[in-house]
Amino acid sequence: MEETIENEWTREKKNDRKKMTKSHYIKNSFLKGIRLLSPWSLESLKSLLSCLLIFITVNATAQQYPFINYDQSKLRFGKDSSQFMDFYKKIDELREGKRKKVTVVHFGGSHIQAGFWTEVLMDGFQEIGNFKGGGTFIFPFKIVKTNSPHFFKSFTTGKWIRKRNALIKEMCDNLGMAGMAGITNDSANTFGFNLLKNNHHQSFNSLRVYHNFNPSFEFSIVNQTGAHFVRNDFRKNGYSEFFFESYIDSVNFNLVRKDTIIPDFMLRGFSIENDNPGFYYASIGVNGASTSSYLRCQEFVNELSTIPPDLVIFSLGVNDTHDINFSKQKFIENYDSLITLIKIASPNCTFFFTTVTDNYMNRKTSNKRPIKAQEAMYELMEKHNTAVYDLYAVMGGYKSIYKWYKAGLAAKDKVHFNGRGYNILASMMFDAINRSYKFNSKIK
Repeated sequence: MEETIENEWTREKKNDRKKMTKSHYIKNSFLKGIRLLSPWSLESLKSLLSCLLIFITVNATAQQYPFINYDQSKLRFGKDSSQFMDFYKKIDELREGKRKKVTVVHFGGSHIQAGFWTEVLMDGFQEIGNFKGGGTFIFPFKIVKTNSPHFFKSFTTGKWIRKRNALIKEMCDNLGMAGMAGITNDSANTFGFNLLKNNHHQSFNSLRVYHNFNPSFEFSIVNQTGAHFVRNDFRKNGYSEFFFESYIDSVNFNLVRKDTIIPDFMLRGFSIENDNPGFYYASIGVNGASTSSYLRCQEFVNELSTIPPDLVIFSLGVNDTHDINFSKQKFIENYDSLITLIKIASPNCTFFFTTVTDNYMNRKTSNKRPIKAQEAMYELMEKHNTAVYDLYAVMGGYKSIYKWYKAGLAAKDKVHFNGRGYNILASMMFDAINRSYKFNSKIK
């Protein structure tokens, strides 16, 4: 799952973008008509429509893809589920106007960096209360020449070197929670991003830029209409914060090297927020990352503490199982260490595991190690009082990825999925979360 195999499945996923969002736009268009007819009962009709669409979609999908185990699509809890019930309580409080934000951070490898999986979850969480606020974390993947989610576009006029936690040869000191960074030594450079059309986060009025505070460099916002702001620098936390008077959907920075005393400006990502209530969802994925990768990031805890998560979703493990020396015990120990670090940043965080997806080695050899990883995650569930969504079982278990590939839902490498495949898995996963939440919610 290194950079060399990105291209084939990146091409496939682009062709699936319109298909995977079709049902969402049909739903939104229908809701607009309902709003005109019955404004007093919109929420009830919306819930009914959501259930109807899920029923139709699941039944149609079940007929088309009989190898998927739909009965396994549910959340599993250990003996103590109180931590997850606390997370559900926070969602209730968000819906009741008692809090402004619920924060979810999702860690993974290339499954997550691509963005298809997490965008479905972002849409789903925001739809729980028809929220328009919250925020998200953005890493400017394009400026370091790697694949990116589709809800934003990053850009630059300069040359950047990619650093990431997945490969020792691409490691560097002071990587943060993103597990990736862009480094430049240009004398002059511009960089930034703009949000593209999406259903979860369309604008922001608060921005954090995570960087290394190198005194040899200076960056500032390029003058843009309506972008009046106040800037504060937080050197200890590793970011500069900008508060804007109005909502914006893009930002552009000038970077200037003042001298050559200390080389390299390091950019570690952006955090955007909107004052309106909603979910803050940080999708943090690095191609090739394993459970040990984020343990190498020296600024991991420091940066994560600036967006303390209410829920952390772990979707790491595919790359672990590609290691011929894979050890179930070491896999558990790495997750133990990650949980310990995250609890330093957010002591009251709830944790959620997705089991490792079925995969092949070198395109042709089926891999049995995900079975051991699956066992490990159930042990971690009991140990840390977490929840598990068993993707491995939902897919169909051992060798099931081949069936997904033959059905046109997975890439030729038989590791990654295409847009349709990710959409099916993510939609089922969110439906399982939502069903569990509705069953346990105090809001009826």
